[in-house]
Amino acid sequence: MNRNLVNLYHRVPGPVRSFAASLWGIHLRRSRYGRDTDKLITEATAREFWTEQQWTVWREDRLARLLRRAATQVPFYEEHWRARRAKGDKASWENIENWPVLQKDDLRQNARAFVARDCRPERMVHLTTSGTTGKPVNLWRTLETNHAWYALWEARRNWYGVTRFTRWANIGGQLVVPVGATKPPFWVWNLGLQQLYLSSYHLAPAFMPHYIRALRQYSIEYVFGYSSSLYALASQILRQGERLRMKVAITNAEPLFDYQRRVIEQAFDCPVRETYGMSEIAAAASECPSGVLHGWPDAGYIEVLNDGVPAKSSETGDLVATGLLNPDMPLIRYATGDRARRSAAKANCSCGRTLPVMDAIEGRKDEVLFTADGRQIGRLDPVFKADLPLHEAQIIQESLTKLVVKYVPAAGFSSAAANDIVANIRQRMGQVDVVLEEVSEIPRGANGKFRAVICKLSPEEKRSVLVN
Repeated sequence: MNRNLVNLYHRVPGPVRSFAASLWGIHLRRSRYGRDTDKLITEATAREFWTEQQWTVWREDRLARLLRRAATQVPFYEEHWRARRAKGDKASWENIENWPVLQKDDLRQNARAFVARDCRPERMVHLTTSGTTGKPVNLWRTLETNHAWYALWEARRNWYGVTRFTRWANIGGQLVVPVGATKPPFWVWNLGLQQLYLSSYHLAPAFMPHYIRALRQYSIEYVFGYSSSLYALASQILRQGERLRMKVAITNAEPLFDYQRRVIEQAFDCPVRETYGMSEIAAAASECPSGVLHGWPDAGYIEVLNDGVPAKSSETGDLVATGLLNPDMPLIRYATGDRARRSAAKANCSCGRTLPVMDAIEGRKDEVLFTADGRQIGRLDPVFKADLPLHEAQIIQESLTKLVVKYVPAAGFSSAAANDIVANIRQRMGQVDVVLEEVSEIPRGANGKFRAVICKLSPEEKRSVLVN
């Protein structure tokens, strides 16, 4: 958005900001939903109970058409296959295994080269996302593709007894209120999407009664947002001695840790459901009412790889996705930067759905830590599971022998709790130096996301450890 418009937005009164948010919400609603939405939702719901054979036929047909279009109509891929042919490479583009893994930098450097030649980007839905690096990624999709994507979200949101017409609260990284604001409203009401967007930058105890009052005033039925933001909101609600009854709390964009789930459940008196998605719409997953994380095969073809080789069942690897919804900007074998683990279980979920089961989507690849003996350690949230008196914490790997833990203590934090953190880390990482650093808050990234684990090792240091 134009910087002058942003500055003007932050200078106007709260009701005017809500009016502007509602106009934008009406625009988004029209681009996300259309006359075909109900039909698409019905079809997506029916697919959830398909047999494995039905899924195989559907996926192979979609994939074949996508690969053909990419190889013959998309400049980036056309050039790739032309160069391979010139070198005498006879590999067929009809087999997805013959395609290289696509890195995000390729997409950032020349996004237009991924748009099919028979498309006009100026007539497509355009999105810009920065991700965790702050470098923008430009994406284009047709209105038809946008409808298909949001119909999938609607079909899977229906699992929780809510729809696009249900009043909801979203708490994420958007700066909807000036950071320096000290008086309510600390939110905007988006009438177009029936959405109360809460600022994640004003969750101070003094402001919490205003948040609670707003959630009740707008008759909010469910909450949605970053795991860390919902946890921070829930923690403050409990400190106020309050409880709010919601139908569901839906987390997105960050891994959900057990300690966060417990607090969110208590504050909102409802189940917490984890979801996973991306602006590139190449992969998605959501937790069903039985508490099982299901992948969405109708969004993308998923591979879990280690060093380019398929990971074994129940083995964590790099999540690589081929989007099946956007043939006009196809992303083939796209390295999402996230880590995932498939389930070894073959039995159908007790919810009755036949969608594939994921053990976990563990967050960013750069959130894996490395030990001197060559091990990769992911999902370190068990370090903080023992009811430790903490509001939140962040682990930073400075070197192979040193970790820094930034933590915000809760009432009752003691030297014994500090010793537990150190011991829990060393149980997983070996005899490393652990430096505890008490802070008043953990800084968020430019997009408002919380990073529980940060690895500062250089690519060369990681490679040398793995080789040795």
